[in-house]
Amino acid sequence: MGAREAITSGVSLSSGVRRRQRRRNIEGYMVISPWLIGFIIFTVGPMLASLVLMFMSYDLLTPPRWTGLANLNRMVNDRLFTLSLYNTAYYAFAAVPAQLLVAFLLALALNMKVAGVNIFRTLYYLPTVTPAVASVILWVWILNPEYGLANTLLKYVGLPPQAWLWDPKLSKPSFVLMSLWGVGWQMVIFLGALQGVPNELYEAAMIDGAGQWRRLLNVTLPMISPVTFFNLTMGIIRSFQTFTGAYIATGGGPINSTLFYVLHLYRQAFENWRMGYACTLAWVLVILLLVLTLVQFRASGRWVYYESSR
Repeated sequence: MGAREAITSGVSLSSGVRRRQRRRNIEGYMVISPWLIGFIIFTVGPMLASLVLMFMSYDLLTPPRWTGLANLNRMVNDRLFTLSLYNTAYYAFAAVPAQLLVAFLLALALNMKVAGVNIFRTLYYLPTVTPAVASVILWVWILNPEYGLANTLLKYVGLPPQAWLWDPKLSKPSFVLMSLWGVGWQMVIFLGALQGVPNELYEAAMIDGAGQWRRLLNVTLPMISPVTFFNLTMGIIRSFQTFTGAYIATGGGPINSTLFYVLHLYRQAFENWRMGYACTLAWVLVILLLVLTLVQFRASGRWVYYESSR
């Protein structure tokens, strides 16, 4: 009888634990249900709808019409698709390394223990929270070829003025320069990583005779490599989604030199009313970013250092 009662008691206890766990799960889902419902309706739903519209012709005014692979065929033969992809890739692979370098150097400078450093941290982060439209308008004024601040500074140092955004050869480099205005979010992440590097590692390196440069290469950079990897991945994703600057400042010009991918997608959807084709472009962008992210994850094992993996 003793063994049977023990088994019965254990089964009852296990059943009670499962009931409590099930009740907690239900309570948890009830708490997150507003977000979950919104996510399903406003994110998952539109994504599934766009996946179906890839194979349709739809202009918002007439019912969708099944066209099969016609949108993919249009994309293959669309010269502006290739051009916008090139413009975006140029911008991404030029802007992201520059952003990482500037953000890291700013974080190094702002990691110093000097008077008023918190004020400078705020000032350097402030452009990140400035509305995108206001930032673009400010840069349009700075780069204005007639009365802009950039050409005024060039005149002071004896260099000829430039057309900047209005020159097909300088338009994309100008956007790269503009992107450095908003590196505050990367700077803050780098700063947090720098403050998390143990001082014992620097002390051990100094005992071994490592100078400041060697400590930077052999201690700082390896220890913050996960954060560098995060900023790199997010920077590439953000750069492939650039839109506001080109839409407001140049409208894709001059001569389509700043026709970035998302701007081309926007035009197809809301100017040419080719919703099916725009959905095709959107899914191609998703797949492209997924592939780039997977490649970065595969390559990260060669240079990203995780303390837990030792």
